[in-house]
Amino acid sequence: MTDTSHRSAPLADALLGAAQLIAAVLGGRNFDVALAASPLTGVTRAAAMDLGYSALRAFGRGDFLLGLLVARPVADKAVRGLLLAALARLEARPEEAHTTVDQAVTAAARLDRGQFKGLVNGVLRNFLRRREELLALAEADPVARWRHPAWWIARLRRDHPAHWESILAAGNTHPPLCLRVNIRRVTSADFLKQLDAEGIAARALDDTALLLEKPVPVERIPGFAGGLCSVQDWGAQAAAGLLDVHDGMRVLDACAAPGGKAAHLLETAQIDLTALDADAPRAARITENLHRLGLAATVKAVDARVVDDWWDGRAYDRILADVPCSASGVVRRHPDAKWLRRESDIAGFAATQKTIIDALWRTLAPGGKMLYATCSLFAEENARQVAAFIGRHADARHPTTATDAQPHHLPDAEHDGFYYALLQKD
Repeated sequence: MTDTSHRSAPLADALLGAAQLIAAVLGGRNFDVALAASPLTGVTRAAAMDLGYSALRAFGRGDFLLGLLVARPVADKAVRGLLLAALARLEARPEEAHTTVDQAVTAAARLDRGQFKGLVNGVLRNFLRRREELLALAEADPVARWRHPAWWIARLRRDHPAHWESILAAGNTHPPLCLRVNIRRVTSADFLKQLDAEGIAARALDDTALLLEKPVPVERIPGFAGGLCSVQDWGAQAAAGLLDVHDGMRVLDACAAPGGKAAHLLETAQIDLTALDADAPRAARITENLHRLGLAATVKAVDARVVDDWWDGRAYDRILADVPCSASGVVRRHPDAKWLRRESDIAGFAATQKTIIDALWRTLAPGGKMLYATCSLFAEENARQVAAFIGRHADARHPTTATDAQPHHLPDAEHDGFYYALLQKD
């Protein structure tokens, strides 16, 4: 397979950019934050992103291999990042080994007057010489084999005994790109024709979701700027249908940024929607996204837990509680989270979730429904959280619906991992 993604950008530039982004993550920074602050532009930026994400998806393996290839840990984070990016590429594209090593050494020459050229060259050539031996050792090590932290693997084995291996495997793949057609402006059939005219292959998953055969930049998607569609994972699109909104309803999206689910609700029915987010810049993104789609809602930059600061006392018919979580179900999109997250963080997320849904419940009308949603796969944030909530609230129950009988959307080739629980107020 030929590396077409980097053809327009010198591989050395892309590897160097990836090394610097990985170094930021090794220093504790979020990848996307580091990318936003980076001077990288154009095709080099895109190629560095791809290399960086790939190396971080495989970090458990790359770090293991690096430990076997060097006598002592590589102290310089940029050099370590370069080696991790190059090792990931060597394993993914063995037929381009010569190019990868050559370009990695070229990148190393631009780090601190080239003092790391020999180290990078030696480590990568040693890997190629010992490839079979080293990869066999990696397969025998759980973290290297599954490319996830040991505590993460253990939780998934406990919470999903029948599916933990497929979940981990999905977490190491490139994520799909799914579109949600704005049915207020165009039909899915007509939009598929527009995509086809632009040479973008896609297929319909349902009445509004279109899965692209290969991800493309949003700038290439016809009508995106004009609001004909949104980028939204198929699993995330399930929320609107589960919440069961109808014309005339008063609806709350309590943790709404960047606005994808809020927009989908507005595309589904004529509703009076209030969208909240505690972070003002993120709340502004809700307004921007709704404006692009030709939709409107009341948007407030407030903490959903402090009800008296934003609620007018009129009960809501429907509430979407898409609460903050570990994001373990979307980790292939944010692979740095696997390594920045700590197991102790899960209890903190669970505590925040509890506070939010307890606060929101008082704003729901009798007979109304609240959809509890996460993009987590951990039971502490999902089934256990909901069971505890029902135990605290005598007026809360699960509606007897077939769709709620299987609340997990486990990650696969078509969508990420999500959890949904519909709760009705007596």
